[in-house]
Order: sequence, then structure tokens, then C-alpha cells
Amino acid sequence: MNNTLSHRIFSRMTKPIERFIHAETSSGLLLLICGVFALALANSPLFDAYHHFWDTPFRIGLGNSIMAKSLHHWINDGLMVIFFFVVGLEIKRELLVGELSTAKKAALPVIAALGGMVAPALLYTVFNAGTPAERGWGIPMATDIAFALGVVALMGNRVPFALKVFLAALAIADDLGAVLVIAFFYTAEIQGMMLLWAAVVFAIALVGNVLGVRSVLFYLIVGIILWFCVLESGIHATIAGVLLAIAIPAKQRINADDFTDKARGYIAEFARQTRESKSTLANEQAQSAVRDLERSCELVQTPLSRFENNLHLWVAFLIMPVFAIANAGVRLEGNLGEILLHPTTLGIFVGLVVGKPLGITLFCWLACRLKLAHLPEGVTWFDIAAIGALAGIGFTMALFVQDLAFTDAQLAMEAKVGIFAASLVAGALGYGLFGFRGWRAQQA
Repeated sequence: MNNTLSHRIFSRMTKPIERFIHAETSSGLLLLICGVFALALANSPLFDAYHHFWDTPFRIGLGNSIMAKSLHHWINDGLMVIFFFVVGLEIKRELLVGELSTAKKAALPVIAALGGMVAPALLYTVFNAGTPAERGWGIPMATDIAFALGVVALMGNRVPFALKVFLAALAIADDLGAVLVIAFFYTAEIQGMMLLWAAVVFAIALVGNVLGVRSVLFYLIVGIILWFCVLESGIHATIAGVLLAIAIPAKQRINADDFTDKARGYIAEFARQTRESKSTLANEQAQSAVRDLERSCELVQTPLSRFENNLHLWVAFLIMPVFAIANAGVRLEGNLGEILLHPTTLGIFVGLVVGKPLGITLFCWLACRLKLAHLPEGVTWFDIAAIGALAGIGFTMALFVQDLAFTDAQLAMEAKVGIFAASLVAGALGYGLFGFRGWRAQQA
């Protein structure tokens, strides 16, 4: 009785935490809090401590082989590899069975994502062509999927399900574009031998997939070696995460019907073995049935889905918040009004707030006009423009590209101010447009 009561009390205490973790808005909300926290630290008397902490050297290695990098570099070149690995898994899932799995499904979100990358890059270039800041054209191209979907979740049923699916597919296609931009345009000098070794290791991972290797340890070891080779090759280390994701198997070992039959048999065996004694501690047959059931659960899942499910919370609630705290801290030096009017800041702001909805809407219109795609049922052009506004929330990915684009502290500060301002305005604009949509529907 006491145990039952304790269990109920514990469940009631932990249920709000579970709801928070699984809520769509939680990741975006936590990112926002971390960004504001970093901004406050950077503009407080603790700035020097904040700055020096992330510059603290951290070393790993064996014997004479030592890698020494600052904490900031370990986060951006190490932890963010896991983030890009999960992004790669999401892209692969969508290409295999999701909204990007057929040409008909993929046409509109892919074309929309392309427009949402081209227009912001062009607008940024208009403001910064021929200046030291022109290298930052990739900053306003990316959408922060956690923030965008978080704002959509806040609006509940005011956003039709078809639009939520469209935004998710657009954001994933956008992520794929960002990965390609980082790989081809934000890469240092290439080291041919290390690039060759990276290709060999990647081939080993692919062979493991073909041979049906499902071991987490195998892909972990191969992934670490691949990360090191890519890092030393001059290509940004995060690309290793996407490459490894491509090699992760996406096939079940047993189908749903076989799993159902086996699971029923194991559960029935477990029930027989525990009919007289509820304890399984000394009941080898009952434990064997549980192990067999556990094994069947593993076989019916794909390694891709297991990796994605197991890493999602770590990425959403640890890696991305740590990245935000380490990268969002910008010290505002000088007049904020002047900073907002600087070409770097304006290029990013206009690119995200104006370029994203303009590019997405225009490219969608052209796709429909040329009969390459069609709007989802019940979706209007106003809805597409509102989704485009939400896609202007660039936060995490924009900060990441900014770190690759600029080494100059002044340019980095101006870029971060532009990213913050644009993400806030884009989120408010998208929320307002969908609020107006809901009000208009009620009036009708």
C-alpha cells in the first residue's frame, strides 16, 4: 500500500517534468532562455570570466598524440557533430519514408527551401558586396527548426496540420542546404591525405550497413575516427556527423507481423512463468522471455530510429542550449542604433525577415505556376507567407554559420545582433500573421 502511494506521489511530481521534456515548445523556449542568459552575461561585469571560460584549453589524446582546443572549439567542432548527426538522420528518414520521399511530396518544400536560401543570400549581398563582411552571405539562409516549430506549437490548432508538416519538411530541406553550404563554401584549406582517409572510413561505415551491422559500438568507433579525419582534412568537422548518418541502417530485421506474433508468445510465456510467483529474480524462464522480447523490440526497430530517438533529447536539452550559451554572448559596444544600421546587421536582418518569406512565397508561386508542385489542400498563399515569416527565425544555425564566416570580433558582434533581432521579429511576425488568420476565420 505504501509503495503504491509512493509511486503515485512520485508520478504526480514527475509528470510535469515529462510533459515539459516532450512538449514541442520546450526546446525552443530553453534555447531562448540560454540565448538571453548568454547575452546578459556578456554585457555584465562577468564578461571577462564568461569570455575566458570558453577560451579554457581542453586536451584529449593518447601518448604523444594530443589534441588541445578551447572549450568553445570543442563545442562547435565536437558536440555540434552530434547535432548534425541527428539532422542527418532526420534528413535520411524524410528522404526514405517522409515528406521528401517522393518527387511529388518533396517538390514544394524543397523548392520553398531553395527560395528561402537564395533570396536572403542575395539581399545580404546587396548590403555587403565588396566589403569584408561579404563572406557572411550564408548566415541568413538557415532556419532554426526548434524555434519555428515551437512558435507553431504555441498557436495550437490555429495552424492546420498540413502547414505544420510543410514547415517541418521545408526546415529539413533547409538544413540539407545549410550542410551543403558549410561543406562547399565554409571550408578551410583541404588536406588531401586526410580527406582520402575520411573517404576510406566512410566506405567502411557503408560496408557495415550493407553487411547488416547494427552494433552501436561499431558506428561509435567508426564515427569518432571519421570525425577526426574530417576535422584534420580541413572540411568542417560537423560534416562527419551527416556522413555517418547516411551510413546508419534504416531496415528492420523482422516485420510488424512477425514481431506481433513473437511478442505475444514471449508475453504469454512470461505470464505462465510468473503465475505462481510474481518475482522474476530466481525465475530463469521468465527472465529469458523478457530478454527475448527485448531482443525482438530491437529487431523491429531500425538503427536509424533508435539513434534518433535516443539522441533527440540530448541534442534538444543539452547540446543546443550549451551551444547557445557559448555562442550567443555578444558584448554590445557602442550605440545600439548604429549597430542595427550597420550593413552586416541590416543584411542579416533584412535577409531573414524579408528574404525568407519573399523567397519562399515567390518560389512556391513559380513552382505552382509551372505545375511542378501544388499547394496542400486547404492551404492559401497567405498561409505560405506566414510560414515564410516563421522560417526567418535563424537562431542556432545562423549563429553556427556566423562562427564559420567571421573571425573579426566587430563583424561577429554585428552579425549576432542581426540574428537576435531578426529571429525575434520573424517569430513575432509569424505569430501575428497566424493570429490574424485565426481571427479572420472566426469572423467568417
